[in-house]
Amino acid sequence: MPRTTTTAAPSTAERVRSASAHAEQAVLALPGADPIPTTVHHLRACGDAVIAVPIDSSAVPAAWGPLGSPAVLELTDMAPLPLREPVRSLVWLRGRVRAVPQYAQRALAGEVAKDHPHPALLDVGHTTTLLRVVVDSAVVADSSGAAAACLDELRAARPDPFWELESAWLQHMDADHADVVAQLARHLPVRLRGGAVHPLAIDRYGVTLRVESAEGDHDVRLPFEAPVDDVQALSRAVRILAGCPFLHGMRRM
Repeated sequence: MPRTTTTAAPSTAERVRSASAHAEQAVLALPGADPIPTTVHHLRACGDAVIAVPIDSSAVPAAWGPLGSPAVLELTDMAPLPLREPVRSLVWLRGRVRAVPQYAQRALAGEVAKDHPHPALLDVGHTTTLLRVVVDSAVVADSSGAAAACLDELRAARPDPFWELESAWLQHMDADHADVVAQLARHLPVRLRGGAVHPLAIDRYGVTLRVESAEGDHDVRLPFEAPVDDVQALSRAVRILAGCPFLHGMRRM
């Protein structure tokens, strides 16, 4: 993965939560079996993960064992822009996969839908079934390196408040606000200013830029003066960081 300049940023537990919420791809790994793609993956507030797998998957009989089965759920967070290296981060949730009784399937699907209304939940009970991964450890890796999250902190953490809007904001910023990106790029180290600069991530703590150059890819986090909690404060923080307090910046996002 690209190297990173690190500054103020989300905690490891928050990074796991946000990357898991963003992830569009996930696979379940079991001992002696090929990786099993999941159609739904949701890290619940209690700290376990609910996944949907095909009814005929090898994970189903394994999950019905007395203690379930050791398992690793790998989630891939992809950049919403067509970058040279599209993977932003990976999350590994290690633990045991456990079965969900048939009578509880629809109730659990409804519970998941409240936080994660994925259309694939409609397939539960027909072509897919829900399983739980009881998480023993959680590791997130990105261009800054890999780190393990404390499980107590993971249960207390929540995804970044802007995670659902982030992809649209980044796409809009990259396509329509080259002036803002150029202003943000003035904060880059001199040695990186000759590369192609794209907004890679935005959260309540700051903006991360991806610099693609002949020497490789580099991610640089630009922190806000203080964390923000609403869209108006986020817009203002981006404009201040860009050094353009009168730019409309995020208005149309």
